[in-house]
Amino acid sequence: MRGTLCWILGCSLSLVAGSAPLARAQEVDVSAKITMIPQKPSHETSQKDSLSGADVVVWLTPLRSGFVRAAAPPHSAYRLVQKNKMFSPHLLVVPTGTNVEFPNEDPFFHNVFSLFNGKRFDLGLYESGSTRSVRFDREGVSYIFCNIHPEMGAIVLSLNTSYFAVSTTNGELVIHHVPQGSYRLNVWSETAQPTKPSDAERIVQVGSEPVQLGEIALQRSASPLVKHKNKFGEEYRPNRDPHY
Repeated sequence: MRGTLCWILGCSLSLVAGSAPLARAQEVDVSAKITMIPQKPSHETSQKDSLSGADVVVWLTPLRSGFVRAAAPPHSAYRLVQKNKMFSPHLLVVPTGTNVEFPNEDPFFHNVFSLFNGKRFDLGLYESGSTRSVRFDREGVSYIFCNIHPEMGAIVLSLNTSYFAVSTTNGELVIHHVPQGSYRLNVWSETAQPTKPSDAERIVQVGSEPVQLGEIALQRSASPLVKHKNKFGEEYRPNRDPHY
């Protein structure tokens, strides 16, 4: 009886141990290529900028009800640093429910705010060396500004899925470890719109083999960060102090 029990346990453990590679084998890569259709060059855009396929976010939203979202990979604190009158990084993609820190590393005050449909907030005026944070508790795009310095702008994109990727300069992107199932494809860019509605939101079937989505064409458009107003809906006042 003891030998039989040990044999059963041994088989069970072998099955469990062998199941991990099998589960991993069911996760595949989903890749795509972003291509840009340039605008006519103007004083605000250059031909080089128009052809860049960088910083386009593509993500997959599971369609199956009850689908358990994969845990996001470990990540240090998410931060949008204010330094040299700039936000760094310019684009930050985070899981919904994430706290993002906004440290002020400039030798003067900043006032970070967002009044768009993602996460609306106003951190108020705070001094050099201090940090404030915001919890992005809903999915969406948040355009971030400073109420003092109009040249400052950034984006936080919070997603309800961990299956996403950001395109490189040449427009290539790969979403890793996607389980089998049906997904809705989403495409977002700060400065472009998909030329085909079907490219912006279509159903993707993921099986046991890697998925190649092919080319996704986008047409350049104006950035929402350009010529924005302050948090009161007014024009920025001229800054006569170059050190502030």
